[in-house]
Parts: sequence; structure tokens; C-alpha cells
Amino acid sequence: MNCLVGRVELEEGVLRCAELDLIIEERNLQPVFQPIVDLESGRVIGHEGLIRGPSNSTLHSPVLLFEQAARCGSTVMLDRICRQVVMERFAELGHAGFLFLNVCPASLLAPDHRQGATLALVKSLGLAADRIIIELTETSPGGSYEALRQATSHYRSTGFHIALDDLGEGFSNLRLWSELRPDFVKLDKHFVHNLHVDPLKEQFVRSMVDIARQSGAQLIAEGIENAAELRTLQRLGVRYGQGYLLGRPSPAPALDAQLAIAGVRWKGCARPAWQSHPTARDLLREVDALDPRVPNEEAYQRFARDPSCFAIPVVDKGVPVGLLRRHHLLESFARPFNRELYGKKPCAQMMDKQPLIVSADMSVHELSALVVAAEQRYLVDGFIITDEGCYLGMGTGFELMRKMAELQISAARYANPLTGLPGNVPLSETIDRLLAAEVPFVVAYVDLDNFKPFNDLYGYAAGDEMIQLVGRLLADAADSERDFVGHVGGDDFALLLQSPDWEQRLQDALLAFDAGVRELFSAEHLALGGFQVAGRTGELSFFPLSTLSIGVVKVPPGQFLTHYEIGSATAEAKKQAKKIAGSSLFVDRRRPASTAGSSVRGNV
Repeated sequence: MNCLVGRVELEEGVLRCAELDLIIEERNLQPVFQPIVDLESGRVIGHEGLIRGPSNSTLHSPVLLFEQAARCGSTVMLDRICRQVVMERFAELGHAGFLFLNVCPASLLAPDHRQGATLALVKSLGLAADRIIIELTETSPGGSYEALRQATSHYRSTGFHIALDDLGEGFSNLRLWSELRPDFVKLDKHFVHNLHVDPLKEQFVRSMVDIARQSGAQLIAEGIENAAELRTLQRLGVRYGQGYLLGRPSPAPALDAQLAIAGVRWKGCARPAWQSHPTARDLLREVDALDPRVPNEEAYQRFARDPSCFAIPVVDKGVPVGLLRRHHLLESFARPFNRELYGKKPCAQMMDKQPLIVSADMSVHELSALVVAAEQRYLVDGFIITDEGCYLGMGTGFELMRKMAELQISAARYANPLTGLPGNVPLSETIDRLLAAEVPFVVAYVDLDNFKPFNDLYGYAAGDEMIQLVGRLLADAADSERDFVGHVGGDDFALLLQSPDWEQRLQDALLAFDAGVRELFSAEHLALGGFQVAGRTGELSFFPLSTLSIGVVKVPPGQFLTHYEIGSATAEAKKQAKKIAGSSLFVDRRRPASTAGSSVRGNV
């Protein structure tokens, strides 16, 4: 019996090795790329090239793929093919920045390793060697430290950089750091997970930052999954990072100029955090797709193993073509003889050929409207997310509803109920954020003239209508990509402006107000150019038609420390604007050593 079991295991091992040999021979591997981000600026500096096996194979997982290679003695060959496939795809995508290329030390030390082969391939692909980082993926050198040091030195001499992976995972990689003096060192995700609540992990990371500074290496934190971990890494001085919070592995990753993550501040941020509009990409879940030629039985087995899996995307050459729905397939296979009839047939026959496919850049508001207007099945089964037509992953109706609820709660908590514009809290936070980023901006304080008399005469409903008019006009005048409009309260508004033509925009708002506000007055008062209202003593006083006053303060880097100081300066500028008859714009052009100002009349 034992001999029979051993023979079966041997035969299965031979078959698995034969499958691996075929994968290597046909180069049936899919490269994916995960962004590596500068934690100071939020900009993508490069990508780590990762590999996936065939989607219809048990060797799809890179862990299982390389474990099988180790059993079959094919690690070096697989490693070389993976490098070629990753570099070729990276060159096709035309990405800027670095490529972190995973390399097993055993490959560099193999007897048949040919020096110059990697450099020749890089040149043939039109890449520069100094954009390639050789990332050693094992904690043991697999040979002598001296031999590995010589091998990496050779790569350095031809322009490549060296990175050490998974610092802290094993004992030997600390010695490797000392021996190889890498340019980059990756901090194992164990020390990043819940870093913000673990003092011991924080102390470890702080020590690694000190060592990196002394050795001239740059730390890259792996496995960043939430904003709290990222903020702690920023505080401790870790320069670079990667993880699901910053971007998931993708066949065609987006190259955002600067990431926008709620609760995270970037140094030198050119775009304020209020402009981080959630998109479908924020709902992305990495779900392994199936090739349309894969038999239905494999999809059935995946559904059986994972009760939480409600749908499996079907992707042909990177392009989504359908969706296998759990309840549809399981119900079909539950009927007599259906599993036997359809189990071996391609899954393309049972897939939903009209799934909901959305772009990763679609806003969640647009997506929500699309899902609500579509069939109910899209809410249950989810939707496929793509980037320029290429498959990225999936989103679920549950995650969409949760994100929409978060946005509604946040908006309701801080928005002014009358205009819907952000109130004092986000306004103050945004000013402090811009001050910390040390970028120039302009603050405009907007106030209605003769509003209280108008409100007393025409009533609160008319007063609310005038305030809403101001809110709409200011929002229309601002650049939605660069400017922020807030409602301080009552008839007071504030704008934070980074658009270069901010002065013209404010002038346009004054003109639009003078034209629009006339609709709120009676013909009699328009003819008179004002109205009379009885004061506290009963005496009638004449007031001109309501106008708009805007006081402006320029905020160069370093001149103000907090939003309190800016509030005081803009209040004074508004007083100066109100001294000018009619709708007016007063720009405080003073410098720290001067007290002179100037005014610009609006439509008087």
C-alpha cells in the first residue's frame, strides 16, 4: 500500500513538474505592477514587477508557482523567465520611474549565470540600467556572502541599483544589509501592520531609519493598508512605501501624478486634499479572473471553496468579457446531470455576457447613479473595474453603499445646511494644510452689504435665497480643480484660491451678483436704488441695494503660522472692502515690512 501511495505521489509530482516546464517554455506568465510611492510628496517613483501564473492553473499564485519550482529544481530558470517577461511588459507600458525587479540570489550565483545578459536585455528594450533596481527576494544568500557581494557589485558597476527585500523577516538579511550595502531596503509588512498602536514596532522602525541614514540606504515600507500606518511612517522618517492603500498590483497601473488619500498630508502638496474625489478605484478588490476557455468545473470549485465569492470575472487577454455569477452557476449545477453535461465546457458558455464594466476613474457618485439605474443584479453581483479597458479588479454593491454613506455622513457633519458648502471645520483644516505644505495661496473673505435690513424687510426666506445666490456664484467662479469655497456662516463666505486668474474670477463673481441680486428686489426698490427700513427707535433709514464686499489677503509661504492669523488679516481686508461703495474687491498688497494697501472697484 505504501509503495502504491509513493508511486501515485511520484506520478503527480512528475505531472506538476511537466506543467511547470510547459509554463516556462511558453512563457505563460502574467506580470503585474505595484506602485512604490514617495511618502513625502505622494508621488509614484516606480513599480515593483510581480508575476502571476496562468489564471486557469493551480500555479496562478506566485507563492505556489515558486514552491513548485523549488520542488522541481527549476527556480533559476523560472526566475530568469519572470525577469524577462516583467521587463518586456514594463517597456511596453512606457512607464517612467524605477522598476523593482525581483531576483533570487541563487540566479546570480548559478554556475551558468551569464554576466551582461540582463544589461543586454535592458538595452534592447530601450530602458536605462539606472532605472532598474535588482531586488533580492530571499533572506539567505544561498551561497557565500562574498560571492553575492561580488555579483551585486558587478550589477552596480553597470548602472543597476540593489534592493534588499523583507528586512526583519529573517536573521540573515541584517548581515546582507551590512555586506551588500544596498541602495534600498524593504521593511517587512509585519512591522508596518498596526504600527501606529504598537510601541515596540515603532521603536524597531525608528532604529531601522537610523541605520538606513548611516548606511546611505532608503527604506521602503511594505504592506501599508491604512492612513494611520502611513502617517506614523511619515512621522518616523520612512521615505518610501507600497501597499494596498497606495495601490494594488495591476497589469496596467495608473500613473497618478500625486496620490490623494483621505487623512494623509503630502509635503509640498500642489493639490489640496479637499479635491480627493472618491472613484471606483477606491472600491477595488483584487479578484483572480478566469480565461473564457477554462471549464465551468473550475469556477464551480472556486465558488465551493469560498462562500464569500459572489462573482468571478472572465478576462480574455487582459480585457473583461463576462462575469460568472455564483447563484446562476450553482443553481444550474444543482439540476440533474447539468454538472456532468456542462462541467467540462468553457465557462464562456455560462458567463453573463453583459456585466457592468466601469472605468477606475469614474466618481462614486456617477457609479452610484449608474448602479441604481441598472438592473438589481449589478448591486448583488458587483461590477468589473478597468483602466483604459484593461481589467483591474472588482467592486461590490456593499462597498459602494458604504462609501456613499461615509461621504453623506461627512458632508452632513461639516457642510452648511443652507448652501451645502463646507463649513468652518474643513475650512480651518484646509488652511492649516496649505500652510504646512508651504505653498502660496490667496484667501478671499466675502460678505454681503446691507443684508440685515434686507432680511428684516423681505423676510428670512428671501434672505436665505440671497445667501444661496452668493454660494452658487462663488462656486461657479472658483476653479474646481484648484480652489476651495467655504461658507463661514450667515452671510459670510471664504475662498482659498490657487488658480492664477483668481482676481478676474472674483471680479466676475461681483458682476454676476449685481446682475442676479436684482431679481430679489421689488420694482419700486430697484427704481429707487434702495429701500427704507425702520430701526430700533422707529425711525426710517434708507439703505442702498445689497452689494458684495470681498477682502483678499495673499499668503506667501512662511508669512502666517495658523488659520487664526489668516482669519484676523482677512477680517481687516474685508473691512476695507466694505468702505468702498457698491460691490467691491479690496486686495491687501502689503508685505511684512509695509502697511500700504490698494483697492479695486467692482461694479459700482
